[in-house]
Amino acid sequence: MRIFSVLASATAIALTFGVAPTRSLDGSPSPATAALSPVDAMRNATEALKTGEKKRAVTSLQYAADHGHAFALWQLGRMYAEGDGVKRDDYRAFEYFQKFADTHADDNPAMPRARFVANAFVALGQYYLEGIPNTTVPQSPELARRMFAHAASYFGDPEAQYQLASLYLDGNGVTRDTKRAVPWLVLAANKGHYKSQAVLGRILFNGEHGMRQRASGLMWLTVACDGPGAKEPWIAQLRESSVQQASDDERALALILLKRWVQGRRE
Repeated sequence: MRIFSVLASATAIALTFGVAPTRSLDGSPSPATAALSPVDAMRNATEALKTGEKKRAVTSLQYAADHGHAFALWQLGRMYAEGDGVKRDDYRAFEYFQKFADTHADDNPAMPRARFVANAFVALGQYYLEGIPNTTVPQSPELARRMFAHAASYFGDPEAQYQLASLYLDGNGVTRDTKRAVPWLVLAANKGHYKSQAVLGRILFNGEHGMRQRASGLMWLTVACDGPGAKEPWIAQLRESSVQQASDDERALALILLKRWVQGRRE
């Protein structure tokens, strides 16, 4: 899942997240990690992850989580969600993300861990969208909307903004409303979220629901194809189709808008 892409920079700040002690989520005794502080356990986990020793990492992470290290909760949630070093267990991942999100829902958005808190809310939202079979986690678009809305509005998370916009575009658990979706897409698009850029470009170019701005739409589709979005066939097809349909004037104006957008990013 793309929501876990923040892992690459996680280890750089993991050791700063100590908080008050908590109990194990499943009530099991803490792993036998001899008399370590939560920070020491987290340091061991970070080193083990770097060397590929996943079992040792999980043991240290569990100890750190049981003894109050906040970031260990997120890391365990990610690992169980992806089956990384452990057997995939969506319900257990959900529990770890929920504990982390509940504890830090009101953190200052400027804090280093804020993006991980937002990431946990997005993960919870995605679990609620589909539900987790044979567990107490229901399929609930309304609960998903709440998770996405908090991460989108309070933390300003672009993935959450995209997910929230998608709910309004699809009418999933909410009244279908493109005019409410587009502002969220604009916010995420301006932060470099390529899926938001592509969907926004499609809406504007095709004039969906009266929002016809073909040059702007072509500009956003072009931006979306620069970077990771270039590997997404659906985005490349949207842009190619739009380029073919656009007039010479629309293509020229799209280029001007593109230059302005790039310049604005540099300033």
